[in-house]
Amino acid sequence: MAIVQIEELHKNFGTLEVLKGITLEVQQGEVVTIIGRSGSGKSTLLRCVNFLEQPTHGTVSVDGLTVHVDQHKLSKAQKQMVHQIRLHTGMVFQEFNLFPHLSVIENLIEAPVTVKRMNKDEAIAIGEKYLDKVGLSMKRDEFPNRLSGGQKQRVAIARALTMEPKVMLFDEPTSALDPELIGEVLAVMRQLAVEGMTMLVVSHEMSFAHEVSNRVVFMEDGAIVEQGPPEQLFDNPQNPQTRMFLQRIIESK
Repeated sequence: MAIVQIEELHKNFGTLEVLKGITLEVQQGEVVTIIGRSGSGKSTLLRCVNFLEQPTHGTVSVDGLTVHVDQHKLSKAQKQMVHQIRLHTGMVFQEFNLFPHLSVIENLIEAPVTVKRMNKDEAIAIGEKYLDKVGLSMKRDEFPNRLSGGQKQRVAIARALTMEPKVMLFDEPTSALDPELIGEVLAVMRQLAVEGMTMLVVSHEMSFAHEVSNRVVFMEDGAIVEQGPPEQLFDNPQNPQTRMFLQRIIESK
């Protein structure tokens, strides 16, 4: 069953067309990793799923909630639907985006209390559960400036999970980390995959894409060029653009 459905999605920034009619489905419990060169539209696609970027045209559905955009401003009903879609999707960014003036646990409970109107004690209990899941219970009362980059990103993952989303979106979650810290973040993501979390991941980590993904999507110039199981796409790519991209990755190592 598809929990995310994207149909004929276009996104323009002025005269620049960044997404050129993307159609993609993500099944419940599936891990889909999007790869491609910088500027190919990967992050823009991810941000359109939860309307951090409003598509220019096309349809986005998350867990049965559907918004069709046709270049006009969103209606009041559509805005309400977008709000519901955001409640169903957790997002982890490249740059952590933690509130520096809040402790770790305060970062985690901010959205459940302010957006979901959850009781503070209930939010704290849920936050502590997910902080334990990412292995950072001991950092509960620390402030972000006392954390390493890897710890900040794990807190960001716990913060997204505290909203108990149906889908997790990861936008290059390890690209701002030093190499020795990448593993601890990928370990958390691997565990989420094992537990059946639906994940849509933009990443340059080819080993993660190969080992954890159910499907890998290669984007080039705002379009999906090729997709398939990781063993097929990495070991026997059919499209010349995919082969060229993967060859450059191999040569750069």
